[in-house]
Amino acid sequence: MTDHAEQAEPAEPAEPAGWRRARPGTAARHRLAPATPEPGAPGPGAPEPGAPGPGAPGPGAPEPGALRPPGEIRGWPPSFADRLTSPLPGVRALARLAREGRLRPPVETLREIPELPFEPGPLPLIGPGRTALTWAGHASWVVRIGGLTVLTDPVWARKILGTPARVTPVGVRWEDLPAIDAVVISHNHYDHLDAPTVKRLPKGTPVFVPAGLARWFRARGFTRVTELDWWEAAELPGGDGPVRFDFVPAHHWSKRTLTDTCRTLWGGWVITAPDGQRVYFAGDTGYGHWFRQIGRRYPGIDVALLPIGAYEPRWMLGGVHTDPEEAVQAHLDLGARVLAPMHWSTFLLSAEPPLEPLHRIRAAWEATGRPREELWDLPVGASRVLE
Repeated sequence: MTDHAEQAEPAEPAEPAGWRRARPGTAARHRLAPATPEPGAPGPGAPEPGAPGPGAPGPGAPEPGALRPPGEIRGWPPSFADRLTSPLPGVRALARLAREGRLRPPVETLREIPELPFEPGPLPLIGPGRTALTWAGHASWVVRIGGLTVLTDPVWARKILGTPARVTPVGVRWEDLPAIDAVVISHNHYDHLDAPTVKRLPKGTPVFVPAGLARWFRARGFTRVTELDWWEAAELPGGDGPVRFDFVPAHHWSKRTLTDTCRTLWGGWVITAPDGQRVYFAGDTGYGHWFRQIGRRYPGIDVALLPIGAYEPRWMLGGVHTDPEEAVQAHLDLGARVLAPMHWSTFLLSAEPPLEPLHRIRAAWEATGRPREELWDLPVGASRVLE
C-alpha cells in the first residue's frame, strides 16, 4: 500500500452513465486454523457477506464468472467505497501514526537490508504446457503461462512517490524481459501502478485492469485495455490456446490523487492456462472471507502469489495487508498447492524489520505441516517452474 497523493495528471473523461453497484462486504480474521465459517457467517445456501452485486454471479450461479469482450467500453459507479471490508484510516489514525513514529522500521533493524535475498538469474527455458514464475520484486512477477508472458503490477522504478528508494534492485532487467503479451494490474496505488514503468510498454500491449481504471491507461495511449468487475473474466489467445484472466475480490482500497479515493476498484487475478494450470495473484490485500470464495470458485490453484509485508502497525494496516501468518491462512482457505510470498524485501513501506516477514512466513508454514517444497520463498530475481 502506498497512500500518497499523485501529482496532477492529465484530465480524463467524465464518468459515463450506466454504472452498477455491489453490496459491501465485511471482514473477519483468524490465524492458522482450518477453513471454518467465521462468526456471524451465513448458513448453507445463504448469501455471504460481500456477495457480488448485479452483473456478477451470486450463490448457485455458474462458476467461474462470465467472459467479457476484450477492450469493452464500460460505465461504472462514481465510487466503489461500498466494497470496502474495513474502514479507511482518518485524520486521528494518521496523527497517532506520526505520534508513535511507526512509519518505518526501527533504525537498528536497517542493518538487515544487506541480508535481503537477491539472486537474479536468467529466465528458465520452458516448453509448451509449462508455467514459470520469476519474482522481479514487490508485487511484480514475470508469469509465463499458456504460451504467454504476463507481467503483474510492473514496477521497475528505483523509487516511488513519497517512499524511500527500493532496498533491493529489480530482479529482472527490463532489457532482459521477453516480449510482454499481457499486463495485469491489481489496483492504482503507486507501488503497484508505476507510470514510468507503464510508459516503457508498447501501447498495443493487452492490459487487464480493475473497474474504472481503463481511462488512466487510455489517456496514456494504450489501445487494448480490458477492465473488469469482481468475478468477471476475459480471454487472450496464447501459444497453447486461450488463457483466461479472472478478476477476483481483495480486502483493500484504491487512491492515487487527493480526490479519487475508491473511485476505481481493487482486486486480484486468477490466470488459467488452456491445460488448467492456474496461478492466483492476490495483488494487495488484508485477510478475510474472500479467500474461501475464491478457492471454491477456482479449485485447483497451483500457485498462490500472496503478500506478506507492509503489515505493521496492525491497528492501522491489519484490514488491508496480510501479515505472514494470515498469508498462510489465506493459502489454506484458497486450497492452493504452492505459496509464493511477495510484497516484501523491496520497498520499506511500514514498521516491521526488513527480514521479519521471511522468518515469520517460514515458521507459519512449518506449523501447518505442509511440505517445505511447496513454500516458494524466493529471493528477488529467482524463478521456479511449475511441475
